[in-house]
Amino acid sequence: MVEASYIRNLVNYCVDPLHYRRRTTREVKVRNVGIGGDNPIRVQSMITCDTMDTEASIQQTIELAQAGCEIVRITAPTVKDARNLEHIVKGLRERDCDVPIVADIHFKPEAAMEAAKWVDKVRINPGNYADSKKFVIREYSDEQYAAELARIRERFSPLVDLCMKRGIAMRIGTNHGSLSDRILNRYGDTPLGMVESALEFARIARDLDYHDFVFSMKASNPKIMIAAYRLLAARLNELGRDWNYPLHLGVTEAGEGEDARIKSAIGIGSLLADGIGDTIRVSLTEDSPHEIPVGKALIENTKKTSNAQRPTPNVQLSFDPFSYQRRGTETIAVARIGPSAVASAEADDPGPRIKLGGAELIRVVVRRSNFDKIAHKIDRMGDYKPEIVYENANVVAIDPRDDPAIAKINAERTTKFVTVRDDVDLAVIPAFRLLAARLQARHPILLKDVLNCRASVSDAGQDAGVSQKRPTDFLGTLLMASTNIGSLLCDGIGDAILVQGEEAPGQALRLSYNILQAAGSRIFKTDYVACPSCGRTLFNLQTTTTKIKAATLHLKGVKIAIMGCIVNGPGEMADADFGYVGGAPGKVNLYVGKTAVKFNIPETEAVDRLKDLIREHGKWVDPVSQAAPLEAVS
Repeated sequence: MVEASYIRNLVNYCVDPLHYRRRTTREVKVRNVGIGGDNPIRVQSMITCDTMDTEASIQQTIELAQAGCEIVRITAPTVKDARNLEHIVKGLRERDCDVPIVADIHFKPEAAMEAAKWVDKVRINPGNYADSKKFVIREYSDEQYAAELARIRERFSPLVDLCMKRGIAMRIGTNHGSLSDRILNRYGDTPLGMVESALEFARIARDLDYHDFVFSMKASNPKIMIAAYRLLAARLNELGRDWNYPLHLGVTEAGEGEDARIKSAIGIGSLLADGIGDTIRVSLTEDSPHEIPVGKALIENTKKTSNAQRPTPNVQLSFDPFSYQRRGTETIAVARIGPSAVASAEADDPGPRIKLGGAELIRVVVRRSNFDKIAHKIDRMGDYKPEIVYENANVVAIDPRDDPAIAKINAERTTKFVTVRDDVDLAVIPAFRLLAARLQARHPILLKDVLNCRASVSDAGQDAGVSQKRPTDFLGTLLMASTNIGSLLCDGIGDAILVQGEEAPGQALRLSYNILQAAGSRIFKTDYVACPSCGRTLFNLQTTTTKIKAATLHLKGVKIAIMGCIVNGPGEMADADFGYVGGAPGKVNLYVGKTAVKFNIPETEAVDRLKDLIREHGKWVDPVSQAAPLEAVS
């Protein structure tokens, strides 16, 4: 396997991780829509019906365009489907719908060649375009590897030639779940492997003088997705100025509901905040138009971030942007929740205490005012309990640009629990990155979702450049908190979190725990990886996901993947415990990890068989009656 130590010598993945500046790219035109360059960040989505259903495909595309979707993708799993794109596109243009159409291709170069005759852009996946995915372990000699690349060039070049002839664009879209055996054996199941997989195809396109393409690096795990895009951006910078291709962002198989929106915000939002990304797609296991307002809100949050800039010192980051590692701090004990808890580290302190920092769980903090509102029902709050009251925890709040304050804390013999002051005129992410860089690593850090939290984004007369104000709706609150706290957690920064942008204490607590879960920082409930519907899907993903959740939601710490087809199934389930995958119409295959163990199970029996499989592997527990989770507010 290739040694990846050279990654440490790469140039920066963004212009400045402490100041927003959008990555400079060339423009790629998709029909009448420009991607990259001076264009705004574009919002994409995908229809969910059978591509052979012409009328439904036209109607769903129109609905997406009316919802504000700027580019629409349609799957073409076979040559027959690809051929029908002619009728879909013709019908759309006859109805004065001018939205660009992208054909989504997996496995079949012949389908890509047919689709490229009719659409404005073709998406290919390097991991399965004329390539194998059998999880075969073998060592490739340099000669064998070169022969494989020659074979790929022979299969891929005709598509490049056709795209050039028609003047249409392409997306070279790597998925973590579908890397080829060749890549897996040389680079491993890693962000580096994802990047090199895409670059192999990009080099072929460039050799043919074709440049109208964009990249994507999708994964269901936000940490992997973030690392892959950062690594790609750094590699493109290293390769030279003419490798300035636009990037399409997405967290694949995000799922549904709040959890999916949180996971998408962590992955997409954190990269947008660093100036990376020219188009986005929020992948929800819901009707596609629901994706559009989420994407637009993430872009709006980025605009607010770009207006929240203030001078900061030049520092060396405390984290490796290409590889996750939690910031190493010392463990300290602070007062637990409770009216009699006190903030003292003395041995004779009578109050109950809780540890944080080091290898301890990342803790959830609340303000005293919110704790007082829920103190009477803490015993009935299930998994969403507060752990620390801010005012009892001896938190030291400072401006990370304040040299004397930083020096004073670093000179202390005792370890301190530190956060950024609420009145600091910095955006949240750079503020905490700066704090982590300047503070000795032994001091644990409390993350916040917003600073200046008493002001809303709509306050008249407020200085637009003073930090990020609190959103006025819950979706905005959820996305901002997930982006800010989730991004920092994926940087390895943070030992406790405080959501203070949401006034309702129950919602703030639920949001806190769900952010920790989505970032992979603290698992306290069942985790689901569920792909969005598309024309390849072999069962109704929304109803099936609901059934599986109803049967398994009580299994804390178990990760279940729900995949409509085989395209990304085995790979995206690599870190899942169990998988439920469409194998044929009306039939389901069940997986343990990425290994299929049960085949062609009738869909009517599949959920029960999944429960049996979980029992066989000792991870099933019977549900017990407990307090229901706090209700979501739309």
